[in-house]
Amino acid sequence: MYEALQQLDPIRINFSASGMHVINIVLGFIMFGVALGIKPGHFKDLIKEPKSTLVGLASQVIALPLMTFLLVLALSNFITPTVAMGMILVASCPGGNISNFMTSYSKGNTELSIGLTASTTLFATITTPLNFAFWGGLYMKFISTRAGQYLQPLEIDNAQMFETVFILLGVPLILGILFARYFPKITEKLKKPIQYLSILFFIAMVVLAFMNNLDLFLKYIYYIFFIVLIHNFLAFATGFSMGSIFKVSNQDRRTITIETGIQNSGLGLVLLFNTKIFPHDMALGGMLFITAWWGIWHIISGLSIATYWSRRPLVHEKEK
Repeated sequence: MYEALQQLDPIRINFSASGMHVINIVLGFIMFGVALGIKPGHFKDLIKEPKSTLVGLASQVIALPLMTFLLVLALSNFITPTVAMGMILVASCPGGNISNFMTSYSKGNTELSIGLTASTTLFATITTPLNFAFWGGLYMKFISTRAGQYLQPLEIDNAQMFETVFILLGVPLILGILFARYFPKITEKLKKPIQYLSILFFIAMVVLAFMNNLDLFLKYIYYIFFIVLIHNFLAFATGFSMGSIFKVSNQDRRTITIETGIQNSGLGLVLLFNTKIFPHDMALGGMLFITAWWGIWHIISGLSIATYWSRRPLVHEKEK
């Protein structure tokens, strides 16, 4: 398995300046769509019920990166360093834009979901670079101590990553919230179409990225599939466990589970495409495959969990 995954590393995905602009606009459009469902009142609701909010934030920002780090250590004999770094990058990203729909479908707390998505997205300007640098750095030190293990140095510009995340996430989010505030009627008409378009745009972005490497994608998807399956299951389990340990309501536990298991891997892809952050002379194939497949798989897994919960009644505290 390790030898097979090594075949992914030499893959280079090059975009022209115009191509990168298109991808950046697509991600900005997706985040603008997310913001259309956010109202200032959602943040007030989070302050009124801080326990579930804090648990949800801790689950995504602290627990998931930590558990991912432990997972890549456990799998270190089977996965390449670039695959491991791809997993850490995904875990460092904020919540995905489809989590709000899945939470509503699963009878979860939609207000909490929207608030957590907005909060982790705003915090991502700090937490994404910080988590990737911290946990990635620890992993690099661990793997470099192995006898005979060659690891290409992975040095990235954290300041550039901070700037990129702020521009791609923070600015569209703020604009979307303001648009929803001052144009509520138009917002109601745009929310659902943009939600569906967001999914299509992400898939198009993945196809565009791997169009010239489709044969390799099909050849090694078997290995990538199981790695992402394990990692994504761990993410959902982390959210569910955090909700259970801190005894939040059944509805909020469903929300935290989905929020932790649905990550904005589209951001991860855009960061990987940015040559100012990840120079294209780096071996990034493993990171690209993990990040791209995660974005497809978490839609399938998230909808599966949401469908299961949608058919099960909520258990209220008094009924336990």
